[in-house]
Amino acid sequence: MKLYHGTNMVFDHIDLKKSKPGKDFGPGFYLSDNMRQAKDLAQARVVLAGGVPTVLTYEFDERLLTRGELKVLSFKDYTREWAEFIIANRNNHTCKPAHDYDIVIGPIANDKVGLQLWKFSNHDIDMGTLIERLKYMKGITMQYYFGTQRAINHLMRL
Repeated sequence: MKLYHGTNMVFDHIDLKKSKPGKDFGPGFYLSDNMRQAKDLAQARVVLAGGVPTVLTYEFDERLLTRGELKVLSFKDYTREWAEFIIANRNNHTCKPAHDYDIVIGPIANDKVGLQLWKFSNHDIDMGTLIERLKYMKGITMQYYFGTQRAINHLMRL
């Protein structure tokens, strides 16, 4: 399968030490199976940090998701478990993930995640409302988190 990473620069080596905490699935390397989504993320990155919109393409053998070599968690839709997982990771401000998965696959949360999590933690909204508000406004788009070097080693840059 082809996966895409939207960024603001070209690089040859994926360095997990550059990952930032507080992301949906924790500090790691994020990709999409949707080229349009990767382009949008590249544009957003340029607005925040400058540079040139860049989409890096990788090949990944999706059979590895079910062979047992890698520890994989997959969310097919916006669910309570998905929302709780995102809450745990967004509230983790360390560089160590809040879980031990090599790869996590699941829907992208919308761009207003921080505000919605704050409302939920202040009991202004319930879990059902949180899940609805976290849905990505452009429809369900999956993100692929590669959080360990063991997982990264299976990505081949095209």
